[in-house]
Amino acid sequence: MFSNIHQEFEVPEELRDTIKCFWYNRRDYGEELSEFTVLPDGYTEIIFHFGNGCSISHQGILQALPSPFIMGLLNQPALFYAQNQLEIIGIRCFPWAVFDLLGLSSEKTENGVHKFENPVAQLQSALNDLITQGKIENAIFQVEQYFLKLHSQITIDSLLFKAGAAMRKNYGAIPVNQVADSAHTTVRTLERKFKQSSGHTVKDVSGIMRFEQIRNRLWHAPETSIAALAQEFGYTDQSHLSREFKRYSGSTPAAFAREARKRMQAINNDFVAFVQA
Repeated sequence: MFSNIHQEFEVPEELRDTIKCFWYNRRDYGEELSEFTVLPDGYTEIIFHFGNGCSISHQGILQALPSPFIMGLLNQPALFYAQNQLEIIGIRCFPWAVFDLLGLSSEKTENGVHKFENPVAQLQSALNDLITQGKIENAIFQVEQYFLKLHSQITIDSLLFKAGAAMRKNYGAIPVNQVADSAHTTVRTLERKFKQSSGHTVKDVSGIMRFEQIRNRLWHAPETSIAALAQEFGYTDQSHLSREFKRYSGSTPAAFAREARKRMQAINNDFVAFVQA
């Protein structure tokens, strides 16, 4: 019997400039090694996992993932594999803030996964004990306290915060020069700081944010007009939206909507990022 639990937890006010939310997920995959697909979205995730572990497919080879690892911004779907029970605690971060928060370089790996050595890994043992005992909220509290302490020791770049806020408010449908204006800086300075902090350009992140909004809309309301979505989110036309959507998801928006209709009763709608393949 397959079971799936997904919970999201709000973060304290002090963390809302860097972290979107904390989340917990448990899924039973059964005896056979199962594949699941993670689609791009506008966040960088710090992932702690428990149970039998999980692997990622990179150039056709399965690579076991350490815990924790960072799932960076993707520009195409990533294939993961798990079997039996997999439990995850995720810290969903804004991509322009997470690497500075952890004191890490934002250099990307080819498959979007960052393996790193960092004091945050010391949480693994305590979190594992709490997860084993079913004390999910206690585990989230431990994560929250750690990041509150970490956050108090750094200074958030107000330029990046203002730029990120403008992008989020407009769901990525905002030109780079307007993002720069919102942050009271030049395009050149914004691009330099953004690339340094996140490993991506403003345009990269905006494009993924737009895709995420359309993906979520089609997932929850697959009958939505794709032409109307193209207009709402500032694409040149419907074919422009379709090209971008296929680039990030591997399928057209029409095909994704058809799949969403089939799965609406089968999968918890809150669990959007991990789509069972």
